[in-house]
Amino acid sequence: MYQVVSYMYIRAKLALREFFTNESGEVNVVAIIVLIGVAVALALIFKEQITELIKTLVGKLTTKAGNAIDNA
Repeated sequence: MYQVVSYMYIRAKLALREFFTNESGEVNVVAIIVLIGVAVALALIFKEQITELIKTLVGKLTTKAGNAIDNA
């Protein structure tokens, strides 16, 4: 079983290395800059909603973790 997992790991590692080293085609820098700009703009537009979502998730996580520790 270990040999199979090891073989699969090595094959995946080689495939990933080949994917990153044999990049064919050109990178369109303008497209990447536009996508980053859109992501930043969306983050600025929805800043308050994102902040509230994170606060809510952290609050729930803290509450659930506290309950789990208290009940253990």
